[in-house]
Formats: sequence, C-alpha cells, structure tokens
Amino acid sequence: MIKSKICEMLGIEYPIFQGGMAWVADANLAAAVSEGGGLGIIAAMNAGGDYLREQIRLVREKTKRPFGVNIMLMSPHADAAAAVAAEERVPVVTTGAGNPTRYMKMWLDAGIKVIPVIASVSMAKMVARAGAAAVIAEGQEAGGHIGELTTMALVPQVASAVTVPVIAAGGIGDGRGFAAALILGACGIQMGTRFLLAKECGVHQNYKDAVIRATDISTVVTGRRFGGNTCRCIKNAFTREFIRTEYAPDATPESIAELGAGSLRLAAIEGDVKRGSVMAGQIAGLLTREQSAAEIIREITAEAEELLGGVAAKWVE
Repeated sequence: MIKSKICEMLGIEYPIFQGGMAWVADANLAAAVSEGGGLGIIAAMNAGGDYLREQIRLVREKTKRPFGVNIMLMSPHADAAAAVAAEERVPVVTTGAGNPTRYMKMWLDAGIKVIPVIASVSMAKMVARAGAAAVIAEGQEAGGHIGELTTMALVPQVASAVTVPVIAAGGIGDGRGFAAALILGACGIQMGTRFLLAKECGVHQNYKDAVIRATDISTVVTGRRFGGNTCRCIKNAFTREFIRTEYAPDATPESIAELGAGSLRLAAIEGDVKRGSVMAGQIAGLLTREQSAAEIIREITAEAEELLGGVAAKWVE
C-alpha cells in the first residue's frame, strides 16, 4: 500500500484528499471518504457559521476518523467559518481562493493542521513560513476556482521550494495521475471531480450525468478577463453567455461577479445544468461511472501501486 508522511501526520490510511467543493462536499460525502481511508473535507462555501458547525457535528456522528473543513477565503462569511473551525477544533483546515495567513495563528493555537490550496511557489513559501503543515498545489486543470500554472509545472516547483509535504491537485482522476503526482514530488493527491461521482455524493443527478457525458474538451474557463473569480466549468448555455458578457465593452468586474452569483447552486442542487455552473475539471472525460467513495480510493491506489511497482517503495515510510 502507498503510504506517505501525510498519512502519519493526519492519521489517515491513504494519502488521498477529497476536494472541498461548494454545494457538493457536505458531511455525508466527507464521512464516506474518511471512512474509506482518505481525508474527507466539508466545504464551508458561502454559508454562515451555523451551517458549518452543523456539518462538522454531523460528520463526527458518522465517522471517528480524521476529516477536514475547507474555508473559501473570498466568502463574505469567511471570518465566521474560520472561527467555527477553531471553536470546533477540527483536525484539518484547507483553504482556497485567497491568503489564509490572517487566520492561521488562531487555527494553529486550536491544534489544527492547516493545509492551504496554493497556485504558486510564492504562496507556498508564504503559508509554510506561517506554519502550514502541508500545501495543496493545484493546477489549472482543476474544476472551480483556478490559477494559471498546470499541475505538471506547479507540483515539482513547489516540492523543490518548501520542506512541508505537498499534495498534488488538478487533473488527477485515476492511478496514472496518482503515480505521476508522486514522481513529481508530491506525497499525496486531492481529487474533486472524481468524487463528484461517489455514490455518497448528494449533488443532483443531472450534474453527475453531465460529468459522465463530458469529453476531454468539454470544459472551459470563465472569468479570465478580470481575474479573481476564474473558474473551470463544463461548457453549456451559462458559460457561453458568461463569456459573451465578460468580454463585452461595458463589462466591469462587479457586473461579472454578479453574473455568476448563485449559478453553482442552480446546477448542483436544482439540477439545471444548462443555466447553472457545472464546475468540473479537465479529467472529467476520463470518468464514466459512479462508485462508492471507498471503491474510488481503493481502485486508484491499486492502479498507482501497479504502475509504480518497486518505485513505490520510495514513498513507503
């Protein structure tokens, strides 16, 4: 079995994280992933502190294994979510869409392992200096909010620049991606799109079907013109209208931000995969069926072990 220092650090069986996907990563999915031996993660998303506290307590009813909470730093409720995570003393906090350093002392004082999602070497160095236990180096192949660098380019540069463990994310959906991440210098992976198809994932079936139907060229990036809210989604009527409006002469950052408000919920919860934002990574074209979270974890690990063969011994502690 592939083991790494992140397993020992967090008390997990497999070095596999589930992405903190808004409107997707709830207590049910997080508990299933943690029970399967990975690190399940609850998304705080744009909800208030009460919602997050409820989800944390629910996941603790469903599993005694370690889990995490993802704080989206651009959320208007980030302060409340950060405080709840500290009060509840969750095992792990991951962060995205911003700089987490203003919250890190509070989390570290609460005994929390802080593992930020980063998209550049400079951010990796910054959070490592601030006390991050590890970093998640996420390439632009990922679904949802993304940076500029690809996973292939980002992971080895981050691994060479920091001494904390590196988790690779973005475009990883099978054992080949897992094995490649290890060879690039990561000691684990994070997957979002693959876990969209977990049987325990409560996202609308229309959303899952859109991922299953996707091909290698089915995603597009919106929000590039003004930055700050750049997202990868499956192409549909929403993305076509978004891009048309984004590049109109009278477009402003404020008008574009308003255009996307509520679009993910429309797809993920209500199942409107034409007018909603179906966030998914470029690896979606490889995914063809639903499985349990535990099956996903076991399958991808077995594939990676077979590919790595004796080379895997390098990562065995």
